[in-house]
Amino acid sequence: MKVNVEIDCTPEEARAFFGLPNVQPMQTAVMDRLQQQMLSNIDKVSPEALMQSWFTFDPKIAERFQDMFVTMAGLGGNKK
Repeated sequence: MKVNVEIDCTPEEARAFFGLPNVQPMQTAVMDRLQQQMLSNIDKVSPEALMQSWFTFDPKIAERFQDMFVTMAGLGGNKK
């Protein structure tokens, strides 16, 4: 025997029926906070800021990046 039951209700109605709390205000507050943090940190992940932070700890890192790209280009051209 197979029984199918269809219930047509909104998520709010289902939550109330099962006695679950309404977490929408908390969810909205968390998402607002996350958005504020992301917007405040967006300048830190700009390409200019990333390159500046990468190249500040080692003055020869630019040369190393260049060598790495030359090596990668050379390896890519030799593969058949």
